[in-house]
Amino acid sequence: MNVTLSVDDDVILRARRRAEALGTSVNQLVREYLERLAGKSDPNEDAVEFERLSKLAHGDSRGWKFNREELHER
Repeated sequence: MNVTLSVDDDVILRARRRAEALGTSVNQLVREYLERLAGKSDPNEDAVEFERLSKLAHGDSRGWKFNREELHER
């Protein structure tokens, strides 16, 4: 289905720049947003995908650990 939206020119220009930096299009970003808004994705599948990606990340904090006081500093 095609949808027509009314959006300020400056907003579209900034969105196009952001989409380009992300390697996608404004159309794709809007489509994905609407799918999430409509609840198309399955939270359980999302959790499984997050776990899979986390295991592939091979992150290294070099021994740094969260400190409660640092997290709440303003």
